Amino acid sequence: MDKHALRRQLKAARNAIPLPARHRAARTALRHALRHGLLLRARRIGFYLPQSGEFDVRPLLELARRMGTACYLPVLSKRGRVMRFGRVVTETHMRTNRYGIPEPVDAKALRARQLDLLFMPLVGFDDRGYRLGMGGGFYDATLSFMRHRRLWRKPRLIGVAYACQRVEALPHDPWDMPLDAVLTETGLRRFGAPALQA
Repeated sequence: MDKHALRRQLKAARNAIPLPARHRAARTALRHALRHGLLLRARRIGFYLPQSGEFDVRPLLELARRMGTACYLPVLSKRGRVMRFGRVVTETHMRTNRYGIPEPVDAKALRARQLDLLFMPLVGFDDRGYRLGMGGGFYDATLSFMRHRRLWRKPRLIGVAYACQRVEALPHDPWDMPLDAVLTETGLRRFGAPALQA
């Protein structure tokens, strides 16, 4: 099955999840993240604001902020696909980007390489850690620098999804960056990333 057909199928499965089940999944994923110490091992964490049925990481974002962790959201560039990450604090001013997604107004937005951990939305993931996104290529472009790193990878990449978004194998391209782990309502699944154990 090609990526377009898979996107349709997996988005339909994700969108079929009732709202109460989505809320339960977000709370359960938060407990898994805490159990695995994800918020304790990073000073700067990138999040996203869920759109179009994506897994809701806002409870995780709010807890990280209460813990004093520096939290960031994607900021689109005016040209190109490489995103920066603006810090979210109580008085952060937000604006809507060209896709209707709120993003922080931050003149000192960071590059992805300055984050320790990045929670990423996805449409699907497979048993090797490959991620199927929405198809815009923003995360691929933003993380392209990581393809040249063999031993030390930063940020650590954590996909966030419902368990029903898992497939056995996804078609992938040479520029696709595999995830270090996926967080779902059923737990945290690692993909051979020793950095997560450190």
